[in-house]
Amino acid sequence: MMAEQDTIMTNDQQTGTTTPAPAVIDAAGVYYRDLNARLREIVASGVRDIRIYNVCGQRYIGTDLNAPVNITVNGTPGNDLGMFMKGPVITVNGNAQDGCGNTMDEGRIVIHGHAGDTVGLAARGGTIIIREGVGYRAGIHMKEYKEKMPVLVIGETAQDFCGEYMAGGVLILLGIGMENGKRHRARYIGTGMHGGVIYLRGEVEEHQLGKEVGIAIPDENDYDVLRKHVTDYVACFGGDAEKILSGKFIKLYPKSLRPYGRLYAY
Repeated sequence: MMAEQDTIMTNDQQTGTTTPAPAVIDAAGVYYRDLNARLREIVASGVRDIRIYNVCGQRYIGTDLNAPVNITVNGTPGNDLGMFMKGPVITVNGNAQDGCGNTMDEGRIVIHGHAGDTVGLAARGGTIIIREGVGYRAGIHMKEYKEKMPVLVIGETAQDFCGEYMAGGVLILLGIGMENGKRHRARYIGTGMHGGVIYLRGEVEEHQLGKEVGIAIPDENDYDVLRKHVTDYVACFGGDAEKILSGKFIKLYPKSLRPYGRLYAY
């Protein structure tokens, strides 16, 4: 049985409008389909602030929502958090599992912990900010179209195949907490990359990169991008933006728009 706080209407004295108070859901022992069905009902009712407690592995939270709603998840959500979503802001007070932000179109996901594999899989827009590290294949197949550009900011580091097959967007590895001179462990970074950009703070050796990736020193425009997203990261989790920005960054970019074109040429 799902415990839920009654919806209370609050008055805005300046505008004279009445808005629903935050909805509170206790997800302890609730099947993921029931939780997500109730979540959609609440959003459809006009509530724009939802707080979910005791989350423990429920999948697909926030999937396919397209309203400007703030969802706070307390606990550990399951796979595909925010999948296909267009507009919501999801804050996780804990860790997240695999597929966070899978094919998200717009919106924002902030994780006060670490996340699993395939974070930002095929994301087409929106922003994902993770305080700590992530698993394998972060940012795989990220893409952009016209004004839509996904952004994935990872506070610590990632495992192998980070940025694999990237077709667009911005992926940032901040390397926070890594000892001086200690390199990132990920291998095959940017394998198959044919769009977008990866900014990496810290040390990495060339053999750890995909053959399709070029290396450059960030220029002034790159640092404008970095400053924007590092400032955002610090606003979420605290820290010193200038100290982070003073570290050594490298820029990884695709050497070709069709890295495997010759494989299919006759």
